[in-house]
Amino acid sequence: MKPLLVDWKELQFGVEIEFVGGNPENVDLLPGWIMSFDERQIEDTGEESGSELKPPPIKWEDREQIREMLTRLQATGAAVNWNCGLHVHVGLELWGQEIIPQFIEAALQYQEAVRCLLNTGEDRLIFCPPVTREMRDRFMSDPGRGALRRKGRPQSHRCGINLAAWFDIGTAETRYANGSLNYNEVINTIEFCLRFVAAIGSGRKLSCDPHIMAIELSAPLSGYPQPIPAPRWYRERIWLENALVPILTPLASSLVQDGEIHHILPRPDGILVAIEDADGKVCTYLFHLPSTGWEVARQLPE
Repeated sequence: MKPLLVDWKELQFGVEIEFVGGNPENVDLLPGWIMSFDERQIEDTGEESGSELKPPPIKWEDREQIREMLTRLQATGAAVNWNCGLHVHVGLELWGQEIIPQFIEAALQYQEAVRCLLNTGEDRLIFCPPVTREMRDRFMSDPGRGALRRKGRPQSHRCGINLAAWFDIGTAETRYANGSLNYNEVINTIEFCLRFVAAIGSGRKLSCDPHIMAIELSAPLSGYPQPIPAPRWYRERIWLENALVPILTPLASSLVQDGEIHHILPRPDGILVAIEDADGKVCTYLFHLPSTGWEVARQLPE
């Protein structure tokens, strides 16, 4: 398709602001803003809390709404930690689905530079894996959301540059930014994403060096959310999960059709295994490990 020159300030966008703590149920929302209570994050204690705050589709000129909502959110005691991210959706409706192959190629070429510029924390990489050439090949032979969705763990279904979002809500999503409730950090991230999408949509070629790319885009060179290290207990939990997932995947698949293991947790009475089906529904089972092999004790209530 013919590249389309657009003013990045005229692109519609949304942002998903993940946080822990606070009192999200009591935050007074501006018109159109949403608090997603099913998007809880993990606190430093291991408990789930917080939520995900997001605006309706807005434009750059509406960005003061973000400042106001961050102020209201922080007033309740909300904060961010290593588990939180900042996801920016930029609308592709001016280009349409024909632009998706161009954005796939751009992701393959520039995703590492974007990840480095936004300084993605090591403990968040599971939530933003890279686009692969295999995904591009699948899309070219069979265009659709499924070609751009990764398999294996539900946390890794959406790539750092998530183009499957086009088939959900008509956007390209950038998931690399660390969590923040600081207005300047949030708005710098949004500005970069808007400028990046506008450049790719216009057919521009960019440097693969993060610093030079930012200069070429006239985007902020710094001032993005910084990574926060995860506590030792969480890293140990992930190491244990990574060791157990390959062992338990065949059993999980037999319990839930097209099921993928979401997470594994120790319990006093066994091992809790959460399995997500193709529709996103999570079922939890309690496993025992007797001398003869793994045994499903029972399915746990929702």
